[in-house]
Amino acid sequence: MTKSVHEFLLCETSESWIESALAHQDLLLLDHANCEKKAAGTAMNLMYRYVDDFELLNKMSRLAREELRHFEQVIAIMEKRGIPYEQITASRYAADLRKPVRTHEPARQIDTLIVGAIIEARSCERFEKLAPHLDEELQKFYLSLLKSESRHYRDYLGLAKKAAGDMDISERVQFFLEREKALVESDDIEFRFHSGATFTAPEPTENVTP
Repeated sequence: MTKSVHEFLLCETSESWIESALAHQDLLLLDHANCEKKAAGTAMNLMYRYVDDFELLNKMSRLAREELRHFEQVIAIMEKRGIPYEQITASRYAADLRKPVRTHEPARQIDTLIVGAIIEARSCERFEKLAPHLDEELQKFYLSLLKSESRHYRDYLGLAKKAAGDMDISERVQFFLEREKALVESDDIEFRFHSGATFTAPEPTENVTP
């Protein structure tokens, strides 16, 4: 049986991240929209790359549709609140988490699916932890996402185990979980949905007159 999100992840989201999210709710929604769009893209990429697994094709197709529906829901809330949809830089979280993904198969598939499970689990954990602090509309919306995000985590992890066959993936899962823990507990200079615990502004550059 797959562990619950809280049992699976190695740490909780910090209170400092919650405080930053509440102070930057426009940015929270904007980056949340981007995360949903990227999640749909990841699922589609897996469908194109691994065409011989009907279970993967079906689960990733459903996941992509759900993520795009969530994207539509987020941008509807943004439009209602007068928040523009703009281009912003992505957090380092997903890219840094994916850096150790191996390049040969089936290791690449296994690692990619493990990373997908961890990202979905963290998203679910943050929705749940943030929801009690939000206004009624956002609270209801974020709580509505918990069931699907939790299922996405389980689907990814189940597909990783399937891809591994008789191989035990527990050490590989632990490796990526430890990397994820380090990312969410470290400092970031910008707030994002998956950014680290605290925020350290970059030192101002001094103007030196020649």
